[in-house]
Amino acid sequence: MKRWLTRRLPAPHWPSIRGRGRTDAGPLLLTAAVIAAVTLLAGAVPTLLRAAADDAIQDAVRRSGQDSNVLVLAHWEPDDGSAGGRVRVPRLADDVDGFRTRATYALGPELDAALLPPVVVVNGPVLSITDGSAPRTFQFTYLDGESGAPDVTWIAGTAPGAAVTDEYVEIPYDAPPWPVQVGLSDADAAALGLGPGDRIPVSDNKGRDRDVRISGIYRPADSADPLWRLAPALLRPVPGADGVGTTRIGGLLSRASLPDARLAVDEDQLRRTVHFAPDPAALTWDATAALARQVVKLKATSGSSGDRDRSLKWESRLDTTLRDASARNSVAAAQAAVLLAGVLTATVLVLLLAADLLVRRRTPALSAARQRGAALPDLGTELVVESTVLSLSAAAVGLALARAAAPGVSWTWAVPLVLAGAVAGPAFGILAAARASRDRRQPANRAARRWIQATGQLRRAAVEAAVLIAAVAAFVALHQRGLLPAGPDGDTGGLTGDLVLPISALTLGALVGALVLLRLLPLGARFALRQALRSRRPLAVFGAAQAATTAGRALPLLVVVSTTALASFALILGPTVTRGLSDGAWSTVGADARLNVDTDAATATPALAERIAAAPGVEQVVVAQVTASAPVFTESTLLTPLLVVVDANAFQRLLATTPLPDAPALARLTAPGPGDVPALVRSSDGGLRTGMRLKLPRDDAPAIPLAAVGTAPSVGGTNDVVIVDATALAAAGLPTAPNTVWVTGPGAERAVSNTGVASEAVLRADVLRAQRVAPLTAGLLRLAWTAAAVLVALGLLGLTLAAAAGASARWQTLTRLRTLGLRPRDVRWAAAGELLPPVVVAAVCGPLLGALLARLTLGPLDLRLLTGQTADPVPVLPWWLLGLVGVTLIATAATVVPVESALRRRDRLSEVLRAGE
Repeated sequence: MKRWLTRRLPAPHWPSIRGRGRTDAGPLLLTAAVIAAVTLLAGAVPTLLRAAADDAIQDAVRRSGQDSNVLVLAHWEPDDGSAGGRVRVPRLADDVDGFRTRATYALGPELDAALLPPVVVVNGPVLSITDGSAPRTFQFTYLDGESGAPDVTWIAGTAPGAAVTDEYVEIPYDAPPWPVQVGLSDADAAALGLGPGDRIPVSDNKGRDRDVRISGIYRPADSADPLWRLAPALLRPVPGADGVGTTRIGGLLSRASLPDARLAVDEDQLRRTVHFAPDPAALTWDATAALARQVVKLKATSGSSGDRDRSLKWESRLDTTLRDASARNSVAAAQAAVLLAGVLTATVLVLLLAADLLVRRRTPALSAARQRGAALPDLGTELVVESTVLSLSAAAVGLALARAAAPGVSWTWAVPLVLAGAVAGPAFGILAAARASRDRRQPANRAARRWIQATGQLRRAAVEAAVLIAAVAAFVALHQRGLLPAGPDGDTGGLTGDLVLPISALTLGALVGALVLLRLLPLGARFALRQALRSRRPLAVFGAAQAATTAGRALPLLVVVSTTALASFALILGPTVTRGLSDGAWSTVGADARLNVDTDAATATPALAERIAAAPGVEQVVVAQVTASAPVFTESTLLTPLLVVVDANAFQRLLATTPLPDAPALARLTAPGPGDVPALVRSSDGGLRTGMRLKLPRDDAPAIPLAAVGTAPSVGGTNDVVIVDATALAAAGLPTAPNTVWVTGPGAERAVSNTGVASEAVLRADVLRAQRVAPLTAGLLRLAWTAAAVLVALGLLGLTLAAAAGASARWQTLTRLRTLGLRPRDVRWAAAGELLPPVVVAAVCGPLLGALLARLTLGPLDLRLLTGQTADPVPVLPWWLLGLVGVTLIATAATVVPVESALRRRDRLSEVLRAGE
């Protein structure tokens, strides 16, 4: 009969399972608690990170403001009449509605669902008010949202009406100004001192008068209505909107007066635009890639701005905002995975150590069961059933707690914990039972013994070589590809397979460091034993002998060293990110405060800078003309870097007195000499290099030649920069109009708060505060501190388990030494001599290994995407925290000895002497 016919299924003995569970309830509950606690962390972190990623997408869109709006422009149909004049189109508002419908249909269903209802804005040209008073400007605007025009209450007069009642009106091109009726807010009417029926004295940029009449005075029903944000001058006068000292006043058009507005100005002066604002609540990380692709597709199919047809012309930076935010999310997810991988690896090692302790306790029972005839498959089945039920139950409790603490739960990261808890105990138990019943004896032949020893060493070397090769591959992958998603649209579906090696680099590095120490520790212990044998102190000999005997135990040292190194890395990560946020705020703003002056008011920037410099508490003021995406030609390529035209000496002094990196190359911009204008260049892709010849184009004039003489500092967090001295560029024939003011000093914030000029004040303190509370940054910092605490706890638990695993053999030996006259105090010192050496090695080398791993990995982790820096942050080593971790380990080991001594005090000497018989 064939052998497979005689085989039977394993038959577990259920009373034995229950009996072992009751006997070893303490270690089993400890294992379950570890699995549940780490499963709680592993199950909650991914969902919390996903929620933070969605919040980060929404936060990025809110911060971008109207820059993320999707704008649609289109020219009007020509209003040429049959008689050679211009025709009034009475249903022009219906044409605007059709334009909005056509733009909405072109969006597509996915993009339409992520945007708020469209708002149509029809703006007239900016006209000058010619009443002889302070410089004021006027602009009439038509607003129409989903539910129509914004709600207003007419407190005087009526809503604007049509100038004529005829259906068809054609006027010659040189006809007198056509009248148009507008409504004024009560604040605008009070500023003008006019009322219903009055005519607003305005003229265009060519000095031609325009006929604008007031039909009524209104008061907005809700001044916080988002419609008013697109034309704030319709609510109240806006100072500085058209230059320093100017005030803009707005007039509200109605559907009836819109046709007259087109005839009241030149044919191409009335501009219509549909604004689609993104709905932050509808945006998620999963949808960013599809939305960005749709926006790019719209812009790619957009008509040219120079075309005079009615084709739709799309403008938006929503795709850039979504891609940048998605890239930050992907990097944050990978960074969180790096920390989670370290925590899970440390937990698996602790579970292995707990399983080893449990099997040491069960070895007599398992040996007895084996000797009574229990089959190994039966024992293995019993142990698997017990460990599987325990692991699954503990993981279920952890996932339930994670679901209660987080908006969802992720079970993926809990799988390694369940597998380790379910497999480690049965594997160790079967090996122990098999060794107890094995009849193989130690060979008497010395060559055979050497062969067995060499075989074990080769197996160990193979495992160590595999770990080393994997670590090298992981570090190479991390440094070559980083953590950024490989796809063009970013990773929005979680971690991919190509990130497994980079994510595991930190953990593998810690394991390699622990393996190196595992190789060195026995050598050091044997050296210490040889030195102790030469001394006359028997206590030193006993302690060194105990340490040399146990120095080869791999699992305890792996647990303590790896957890200490990973915890040190997490403790370094937190301060590094905090320092990086501060440096990133300096890099983003460039000073304590930055004032971005509107283009229309740029001529007043020098006077504004003088006024700010005279304010109390201001130390330095530097003005510059900063042009984004300025066209710069190389010999064969058109580039669009950030062009900064600044006083090089003043800018150099500014950098020297702030935490920003110094730029000594700025002195080369003012060096006298004929020829090309010197420039400093900086490029992220190497497109701009020192020694290149560049050309700066001008309107209706030859391009100005530039010579790249050095590397430029980063400006405003941008890596593609060209810096030119303002005086040198003016001497070459291109005057500048400064539009940026950098201010330093304790009074900078107050000095730029109320300038009276249309500008945007950017404060470093506000930028830093916003970066610290950003969802991804705050989440990563919390995870770093949590991971550090968990790893330290796992390290202390591993130390305790390792001490407990060897406690029986250690105290049997030491108690026997007491029969030879060793005092109890000397026994405790001998026990400390066995326990402390590996702990001291871990306490000293673990933080150093963590610092080394931080130096090797923090750069490729792309932390700059979260901190806002242009370069990788410099690791910050909190030595006091790292030292505290080492002291905690040594203090715990020192506490274990008196506790064990107290527990072993009641051991009977007779039982100790008969042990092993």
